[in-house]
Amino acid sequence: MKVGMVAHHYPHPSHREEFVARVRRVAEVFRQAPGCLAADCWLSADGEAVVSTVQWESEEARDASLVSLGAAGVDVEFDEREVRPREIVPLVAC
Repeated sequence: MKVGMVAHHYPHPSHREEFVARVRRVAEVFRQAPGCLAADCWLSADGEAVVSTVQWESEEARDASLVSLGAAGVDVEFDEREVRPREIVPLVAC
């Protein structure tokens, strides 16, 4: 079953460009993982949120690509560069 994720990230305005680069790097790693169907980076129309979307062909592919982030040394940690907690919504195809 196809699964996905939408994540809203809220960086400080002074870190927005850096954060967009971080999310784009994560999307690149995801896209290289077997079973990843799509990974993109968006900016909300008001410029407040950096939004990442990912689709996988299965839960197993999702789990494996999450492990690949650690192996790639990608920065995914929540820290003081963000003004509020991330909102992450897991999805399943219907």
